[in-house]
Amino acid sequence: MVNYCIYQDRCHAEVEQKMKEFLLIDEAKEEIILYLLKENYLNEERFTRSYIRGKFYIKHWGRAKIRIHLKQKQISEKLISKCFDEIDEDDYEKTIRRIYEDYYSKQSGLKEYQRKSKTIKYLMSRGFEYEKINDTFD
Repeated sequence: MVNYCIYQDRCHAEVEQKMKEFLLIDEAKEEIILYLLKENYLNEERFTRSYIRGKFYIKHWGRAKIRIHLKQKQISEKLISKCFDEIDEDDYEKTIRRIYEDYYSKQSGLKEYQRKSKTIKYLMSRGFEYEKINDTFD
């Protein structure tokens, strides 16, 4: 389990899921979790910050999509909100603008309002908030 956690930051849910594969008794699972926590191989805040940075700066996901995926990994709302400072506000707006312009320019043969609404829907599917998209282009 140490190697599993060293390879990449993991959350509790991922570690527990992996341990299910080993068919361990509950006491052994608890001992392993405690050891990983004590030795700092398992750290929820570090995982959350790393996940947010990766999904935004590499995959270009918006906050809404990142939040949903973290909740699926059983990360608390309080911790998620605390860690969103990993995304620089200027970078967030630049990313929205860049994705908007790139996607918008690829829409051809459509009326202006269709291009715009299709592009906004695309950005929302990437996890960007409607209000933030509008604020960026007003």
